[in-house]
Amino acid sequence: MEHLQPLSYLNVDITGGFWAAAQKRNRDVTIPAVRDRFEETGRFKAFDFTWKEGADEPEPHFFWDSDVAKWIESAAYELAKAPDEALQALVERVIDRIEAHMEPDGYFNIWHTVVQPGSRFQNQDRHELYCLGHLLEAAVAYYEATGRDRFLNTMDRYVELVYRTFVEEKSAAFDVPGHEEIELALYRAWRARPRELYKELANYFIDKRGTDPKALGGWCHPLYCQNHIPVRSQREAVGHCVRACYLYSGMADYAAVNGDEEMLAACRDLFEDVTRRKMYVTGGIGSTHRGEAFTIPYDLPNASAYTETCASIALAMFANRMLVIDPDSRYADVTETEIYNGILSGLSLDGEAFFYENPLEIDLQMRKRDVSTTDAPRWPITQRQKCFWCSCCPPNLTRFIASLSGCAISVGEKDVYLHQFMPLRAETDGLTLTVETNYPVDGDVRVRVLGGAGKRLKVRLPGWCRHYTADRAHTVDRGYLTFDVPGDDCAFEIGFDLTPCFITADPRVAEDVGKVAVRRGPVVYCAEAVDTDASLALVRADTAETPRVIPDDGTYGVPTLVMKACVIAPDDDAPLYSADPAVRTTPAELPLIPYFAFANRGETDMRVWLTKA
Repeated sequence: MEHLQPLSYLNVDITGGFWAAAQKRNRDVTIPAVRDRFEETGRFKAFDFTWKEGADEPEPHFFWDSDVAKWIESAAYELAKAPDEALQALVERVIDRIEAHMEPDGYFNIWHTVVQPGSRFQNQDRHELYCLGHLLEAAVAYYEATGRDRFLNTMDRYVELVYRTFVEEKSAAFDVPGHEEIELALYRAWRARPRELYKELANYFIDKRGTDPKALGGWCHPLYCQNHIPVRSQREAVGHCVRACYLYSGMADYAAVNGDEEMLAACRDLFEDVTRRKMYVTGGIGSTHRGEAFTIPYDLPNASAYTETCASIALAMFANRMLVIDPDSRYADVTETEIYNGILSGLSLDGEAFFYENPLEIDLQMRKRDVSTTDAPRWPITQRQKCFWCSCCPPNLTRFIASLSGCAISVGEKDVYLHQFMPLRAETDGLTLTVETNYPVDGDVRVRVLGGAGKRLKVRLPGWCRHYTADRAHTVDRGYLTFDVPGDDCAFEIGFDLTPCFITADPRVAEDVGKVAVRRGPVVYCAEAVDTDASLALVRADTAETPRVIPDDGTYGVPTLVMKACVIAPDDDAPLYSADPAVRTTPAELPLIPYFAFANRGETDMRVWLTKA
């Protein structure tokens, strides 16, 4: 089993371009905005443990611990890059309250202490271990960023209690968490500060899943929480998408840590099932709101797509872990699709509002069709919100964007891999790598390697790329352009053709038969009705001409497109049905914007998939 070492965000700085702007907005706007909303809604106040029945403050929810934990993790990433006394003081205050309210045996959970006292480890789907997982990840990030171990030492006490309860005493009412997360958090903690306890407990939860004689019913149906069969036998992605991809991330960690080829084989098959049969062109996963779940292969409805932001983040996490143990460009391709589409669409352009769901079509008229009943179908919302009742996605976005540079580069014994293209500088073990590029505005990438004589540089050849150029001799290995590094100061220039192209779906995706989507490089585009007088339902895409590229005016950070189309002209005098219809069309030009930017200009119809002329 080949292993790579991904370079942490601590070793890689994004120095400019699209993602530097996104990280600055995240730091200056989004992280403060999430904190303000969490203050307003009582999430931070809940850590005071003052709530009582009838109290004049919001009742804590059983996943509020995790919301704040992810915000702390985001803050830690920013503190690692630049000192900020005020931000660090906010984090330290939360740590103070965790220490103050941790029970003598190490237990900490707000809801199970103040709302449902005496209920610890009794309900599989009440997120205790999920919350611990996010608190542990935050503690590790804070330790790595600041060198302060108080938070991590505090979480160690809780981990020790969980080990005693689940592994030694087996006294809990269930054997594995209903919502996976603690597994990957434990492996992360083990890498940061190796304690065998971390690894043993993570291994236990992975190995025990699917063999759980104490699994509970209700929402934690075995399929819903991937507890139906042992993990090494799982080959089909089922159930709640975020839970599933967090589990698969933990399984990939297990395979890497333990050298388990059988586990790796299961991970490969699960990745194939997700990305070849159950993933939208935008990278979104989860085609139904019922259980926020996977359904059957090729069931990918556009207007009712659930495609939770957290699910896209979770799939990117899984893909990045697979890349470490199975270096293949298809994993980095999926990550790229997510970061430019399925993940980024969850955040407004101003950085202050969020989508939980990310549909691929909005038809406002269809939402008004049930005029004679209040029993209307459920549709995704059409405008981003600043906070949700279940607000897991906003701090998940802030932590992902803040640490994004950790997705870019991995190193092996002889190889240096460049997975994602952004201006950056990376340093490790005497080797320095810099990347200069304006990607994805254009496809030119210049890589300079210092101190790498005798190594090989492996640059991903994106799966969407049909033509490329390179200024040095190379081979292609598992989707990577492979160059010898002949000296200690070598530069390499690669050009990827970003000509827009039309995408068609597998014909088994019934909703998209006869339709096309448009992509330029990694960016998927959509049409919004605000840009045309015609109903998008009457627009037909002309695929004979390549869409025209319009330089960005500073709005989106990437170009917009204009495509040739025609518009069907309805005839009010024609019969509803006709054996010989006289269809009149008029030529038109249809503007397209990046999918990640939809719903930023008011409520309007939107489509990714357009019917072909």
